[in-house]
Amino acid sequence: LWLSAALPWPARPGAALGLAVVVGLALELEALGLQPRIKWPNDLLLQGRKLAGVLPRLRLRGDRVRWAQVGVGLNGINPVPAGAIALREALGGGGHRHGPCHPQARPRRLERRVLRALAWARDQASGAEVGEAIRRLAESRLQPCPQGLLHAGECWQVDGLGVDGALRLRRGGLTIALQRRF
Repeated sequence: LWLSAALPWPARPGAALGLAVVVGLALELEALGLQPRIKWPNDLLLQGRKLAGVLPRLRLRGDRVRWAQVGVGLNGINPVPAGAIALREALGGGGHRHGPCHPQARPRRLERRVLRALAWARDQASGAEVGEAIRRLAESRLQPCPQGLLHAGECWQVDGLGVDGALRLRRGGLTIALQRRF
């Protein structure tokens, strides 16, 4: 499923757009009994393989948010490249394109789930407390990185997320935050 949407978005959101959308999508997939993990900044993984990607953009006029534009790609029944997974396989419908298919992997069902995830993200985006709640929901779903993360040629440990969607990294006594521009 490929979907692009424009959403009303708070002028001063309390949560990062991408983080809110990816959490909303994770919640929808969890309702199917799946355990998606967030690969920062904008992918969802299942069993360590890419299931979905989110491309968020805030459209501005000056320094004011006009609306949010979000693209979502979610593997349902389509063939996937190496390193990816389709919901058909994850839900037990088999990995073959022409074999049996779990009804929840079909595009129309996925479309409804993605639209609910976008509506959830929009509804949750205002206020500092909400931003913190989304950060906690996202942080608890981060893909583990036990060997660390390579950044600028150095190995860093993931230290969590900021409310603004930044990935906090630490190495020794040094802490940095990687920002994703929306």
